[in-house]
Amino acid sequence: MSIYPLRNNHIIELVTAFISVPDYLQGEETSHIRHEYLGGQIFAMSGGSEEHNRIAGNIYASLLPHLRGSGCKTFIADMKVNLPIPQNTASLFYYPDVMVTCDPQDTGVVKSS
Repeated sequence: MSIYPLRNNHIIELVTAFISVPDYLQGEETSHIRHEYLGGQIFAMSGGSEEHNRIAGNIYASLLPHLRGSGCKTFIADMKVNLPIPQNTASLFYYPDVMVTCDPQDTGVVKSS
């Protein structure tokens, strides 16, 4: 909660709404825009620029020859990642521009938004 002083000694309190991970994931399935989830808060993602898209594409393309035959999986855009963090702390979901996973135990469902 944030507290902001106003004139004449009046104070307003801004309460931040938190949503659960299941509610976030359910909302992402039907949303027309993507959101990142940071510890109960969601943030709408802005659209990318042409330059941003070209940079991500170049990074992705440069990784492919180095990872070919390695068993690693490479993804670009629109793939949600749940970052592993200590138990009983905030959950984090991101949409990285480029992502590589080489962990054989990384068997979570791969689903684009």
